[in-house]
Amino acid sequence: MNNLYGKNVLVTGASRGIGLAVAEALAKAGCQVTAVSRSCAERVVEYAANPQNINGSGVSGAISFKPMDVTNYNSVAKVVDSMERIDIAVLCAGMGVAGSAEELPMELARAQMETNYFGVLQVGNLVLPKMRKQGKGLFIVIGSIAGKVPIPMQSHYSSSKYALEAYVEAVNMEMRGFGVHAVIVEPGDTKTGFTGARKTYIDEASPYAEAVKKSVARMEHDEQNGRDPSSVAAVVMKLIGKKNPPLRVAVGFEYKALMFLLRFLPDRLKQFILRKMYLPVQPK
Repeated sequence: MNNLYGKNVLVTGASRGIGLAVAEALAKAGCQVTAVSRSCAERVVEYAANPQNINGSGVSGAISFKPMDVTNYNSVAKVVDSMERIDIAVLCAGMGVAGSAEELPMELARAQMETNYFGVLQVGNLVLPKMRKQGKGLFIVIGSIAGKVPIPMQSHYSSSKYALEAYVEAVNMEMRGFGVHAVIVEPGDTKTGFTGARKTYIDEASPYAEAVKKSVARMEHDEQNGRDPSSVAAVVMKLIGKKNPPLRVAVGFEYKALMFLLRFLPDRLKQFILRKMYLPVQPK
């Protein structure tokens, strides 16, 4: 396996799920990974040298776990400043809120954007200058299929991922001249702790109450029967070997096919399908 960017890696949201899977895959391949999240306790996990490591070097890799809150500038700066180089950054930190667009409290909507969107920007604002000065870098953001297909009762989560699509595309254009590539990876349903951590707002007196419950239950079922986080890590491992990586990558054949088909579906038909999937009970 080739790595065209370097062995010094930053992974956010790395205490579990996709972030942890990405950190472990890169460390096992010989990278020196700084893995961060709000709940990370400081520790180092080393991986023995393996002849099959990146570039066949047989070098050992390691993960240095550190606490970092992507919504706090000082917390991010402390970690980023401690790293002499950042060759690859994989931004996985995220959270989800669910509820009707009309009723979801603004504090939950703001919390959603602070982590999923502004958290990425805050890390990017400190990581990208390092990559620019190095003259090389791979900046990977973990988005979502929901960033291309809005999901009812998850409008704010979808909005946060939609925003990342535009951000990554702009960063990729701006940074190409400095040898830095930006990619957004778009997983679909993935079995992680994200499901249990989702914050759902339901007003039992609301006309949306039953619809929210049914919609979230469908999401939870699909996620817990979804792909393993290692599927996302496998995509990341392929990207580090590409000189000109694609701007966006859906994870899994079924989602690649879905993204292709959606280009040709009229909005009315697309919304009909999504309502059938995620709104088995229509709000009244």
